[in-house]
Amino acid sequence: MFDTRLRVLIDPPLNRMARVLDKNGVSANGLTAAGLVLGLGAAGAIVAGWFGAALALVALNRLADGLDGPLARCRGVTDLGGYYDIVFDFLFYGAVPLAFAIHAPADNALPAAVLLASFYANGATFLAFAALAAKQGRTTAVQGEKSIYYFAGLTEGAETIAVFIAMCLWPGAFGPLAYVFAALCFVSAGARILMVRDMLGR
Repeated sequence: MFDTRLRVLIDPPLNRMARVLDKNGVSANGLTAAGLVLGLGAAGAIVAGWFGAALALVALNRLADGLDGPLARCRGVTDLGGYYDIVFDFLFYGAVPLAFAIHAPADNALPAAVLLASFYANGATFLAFAALAAKQGRTTAVQGEKSIYYFAGLTEGAETIAVFIAMCLWPGAFGPLAYVFAALCFVSAGARILMVRDMLGR
């Protein structure tokens, strides 16, 4: 929901940082892979109960994710890079709730399962339309130049990271945070289904 608005603020500094990385020989795919390692490291820290470290690693993961796109555009965007970007994001998004469930299964297993189910629904509505949009030749640059069609929703990257940060800051509130965000994700998925029905039914 807020991703498009945030782009105006974060794109200029990210573009400057990407140019510096490009001059120093850093590759976009390498940065995407490093971001995944950081994200999985955050999940590992959550399992261990090191929530301060997890918070720092989540922030670094998001920084890497924000930089790999501008860095790719310095040398030319590739389909493989776009594939890595979306797949590694989903791996990270799934790892965090799973980590909370492993850390405290008695308290967190059920809310983590509900949250993961909502991510599954949200991701399915997002990726299925992206595939159909490519088939039909649809494009959009609302959220910047992307390798696939980005269909906006109520819960996007910015909202997900805000919730992950809140979970790391207040791990005891994981359950309520997970249930509330899962509800929003299910609403977002339902809204996409209705929007796609209108778009493709014409």
